[in-house]
Amino acid sequence: MRVTSGLWVAAYIRRAFVEGAFAAVVRRGSEEAGAIFVVVDWLDGTVDLYGPAPQTAFDDSKPTDRLFSRIGERIDRLAMQERIGSETRFDSDIWVVEIEDRQGRSFLDIATG
Repeated sequence: MRVTSGLWVAAYIRRAFVEGAFAAVVRRGSEEAGAIFVVVDWLDGTVDLYGPAPQTAFDDSKPTDRLFSRIGERIDRLAMQERIGSETRFDSDIWVVEIEDRQGRSFLDIATG
């Protein structure tokens, strides 16, 4: 069984703080199953944007894992806001979590391939 979005976000934020980064929920989505998007602010005017990995990236042996894909790399905040706006129009239940980290660490499991 997959952990709820609300519980996953709470644990994710704690992990970022433990690693020395700042994290905050920018938009609260559906507590049970809202898609999660993560913004990593490099604190230099650029951000990375991560969203749920496509279903084809999931391993059949671990179908409940949360995997992410980088949607935007070192993009400006306006481009990120436009993409999040588009995602919100498609699905109003999304979560947006923002991490501030000069090293650009996302603390996410990234889909490969």
